[in-house]
Amino acid sequence: MAQAQPGDTVKVHYTGKLEDGTIFDSSADRDPLQFSIGEGRVIPGFEQAAIGMSPGDSKTVTIPAEQAYGSHRPELVMVVERQRMPADLSVEVGQQLEIRQSNGQVIPVIVTDVSESKVTLDANHPLAGQDLTFEIELVEVS
Repeated sequence: MAQAQPGDTVKVHYTGKLEDGTIFDSSADRDPLQFSIGEGRVIPGFEQAAIGMSPGDSKTVTIPAEQAYGSHRPELVMVVERQRMPADLSVEVGQQLEIRQSNGQVIPVIVTDVSESKVTLDANHPLAGQDLTFEIELVEVS
């Protein structure tokens, strides 16, 4: 039976969990995730975990933050004056917003703190700085 190697396209079912066991994503109720190993469309540690697996194989791997969404970078957290936010926008902690930079690039951010005068926005990936555990089942290699 073929083992997944760099350059192969694979289909996998997976469940991703945080260190406390909370499930943050799963393909259980949808089609398997398809990607080509080495293209960088999934986090590096996930790609590496698929290498060497054969269809029908299952495994559980813990991927350190550096091989997942990276470390939490404090320089991606910004505090802005509340008056700079649109007047009709009701800002709440946990809310996802987008910031348009002067070059036109759009950056997703999450509101992490709100006061009467300031709003804290975090442009880090929500899973940055966290080790992630995945249960992976290889469905197909092509």
